[in-house]
Amino acid sequence: MALIGYARVSTEDQATFSQLDELKAAGCSTIFEEKASGASRARPELAKAIAQIKRGDILVVARIDRLARSLSHLLEVIEGLEAVGAHFKSLRDPIDTSTPQGKFALQVLGAAAELERALIRERTKAGLRAAKARGRVGGNPKLRERDPDAIRKLTAIRDRQYMAELLSTMDAWLPKVSAMRPASSWGKVAKALGRLGSPDRPWTTDRLSRAVRRLVTEGLADRALIAPASRKSPKDDILLVIAGIKGADPDISLRAIATRLEEMHIRTPRRGTTWSASSVKALLDRAERFGLVTPAAQGKRARRKALGAPSGPEA
Repeated sequence: MALIGYARVSTEDQATFSQLDELKAAGCSTIFEEKASGASRARPELAKAIAQIKRGDILVVARIDRLARSLSHLLEVIEGLEAVGAHFKSLRDPIDTSTPQGKFALQVLGAAAELERALIRERTKAGLRAAKARGRVGGNPKLRERDPDAIRKLTAIRDRQYMAELLSTMDAWLPKVSAMRPASSWGKVAKALGRLGSPDRPWTTDRLSRAVRRLVTEGLADRALIAPASRKSPKDDILLVIAGIKGADPDISLRAIATRLEEMHIRTPRRGTTWSASSVKALLDRAERFGLVTPAAQGKRARRKALGAPSGPEA
């Protein structure tokens, strides 16, 4: 178990010294520092901290408002930590999700957040009804007039929202992208992802490329991911796809890989449409010989062999 600290101040003129002292005294082995508004969810250092956290680790802050200014954002971060088996702790607040008391406090916060959202929705609807009754047109007048300053502000808001969306979903889809790029084209990677990390709509070539390039620009992804994809033969493409699937999920069974290939409408080397576990194993063995399977997947296979697990086709 590791304690990962996160310290934040709003402006360049402020310092994180007091937060650092508290986090170090609490036993944090690694501390991420950030200068960013609490209202903004586009925080690269927070994303790096969360990306480093593993099962059993605890993300620690001096105060809750150092992590989030809204309950919805706070709960979103904590839910992400719980998804990987990690916890959250605020040194000055009664929240430590590794304890029953802390979990109860979190449930209270969740109820308050839901009430807050309901009240905001009701006030918004009431305001719109009142404006409509007075004959007022909704929207920003300056935007309707194409005011440059208003357009710049709107663009900045949309950019922050876009970055916040990337930060909140990248853990779900970026590992698979890292396993497949740049060996596979953006189109093949997007097809392999499907709706992973994007439940509302499937990934497209342009949207995926744009997302990865933005993360690279922010220092959150390896620049090698945006290198041009090398041209491969169709058979090599199959090896790359299988290696990408196995690399993203080392525990996946051969039959599950076969099912994934069929869902992606990828034909077998003999141009068939039905994949067998033995066919997947033959290609996976070849991918390993070429060094296409990630070290994590190879390590898993080696451990299974050492334990005497069967190496034939999986059921």
